[in-house]
Amino acid sequence: MLLSRREVVLGGIAAAVLHAGEASAAAKDWFSGTAADNGFTYRKTNFSKVNPKWRRQVVKYYSSEPVGTVVVDTRHHFLYLIMENKTAIRYGVGVGKEGFKWFGRSTVDRKALWPKWTPPPAMRQRNPDLPESVAGGSPSNPLGPRALYLHRDGADTGYRFHGTIQPWSIGTDASSGCIRMFNEDVIDLYQRCPIGTATQVLPHIADQADRSQALADLDAGAPQ
Repeated sequence: MLLSRREVVLGGIAAAVLHAGEASAAAKDWFSGTAADNGFTYRKTNFSKVNPKWRRQVVKYYSSEPVGTVVVDTRHHFLYLIMENKTAIRYGVGVGKEGFKWFGRSTVDRKALWPKWTPPPAMRQRNPDLPESVAGGSPSNPLGPRALYLHRDGADTGYRFHGTIQPWSIGTDASSGCIRMFNEDVIDLYQRCPIGTATQVLPHIADQADRSQALADLDAGAPQ
């Protein structure tokens, strides 16, 4: 039996609605209850959904960087806070997608509780429907409960370590350059990193020789 055009259109709408409903239900599985923090409430991550390797943990880590330095391995989606005795706290992170990757050294020159999000002009040009800003604590604010602002030579690089409203993006290349963390993890990192904390974002390079050369060039300029 041939379907009428109206039946085909309605069928397509129904399928789209069903898919949206399934996607929404799947997203809800990533959260488990809520938590109060500094006057705001956020949805807690359902860590039973999270691959254990992305969970915060203390690991052996060998680095020439001083204790207290933050090192981000963008290729493997890990952020390390270097501790004593060749150990580090390792956090799973989401990093810049293709075309938005960067690397370099910087320092944490500003920190914010429940930061306001202001999309940069270039991002609004790519996505004209974005708002001019989103208030801190809003459920739609992509920065989550904390942001650590990365500067170099006193100038804002435009990059941050921050929380996320998309916990499923941790372990992927998903952002416009910033380093995403589980909300619980960015709260933890925020408490451990004073203003002035040194950071190093490693180049996203697979070849060891190229990676070594890139590391040697890190001090030559601002984050790339």
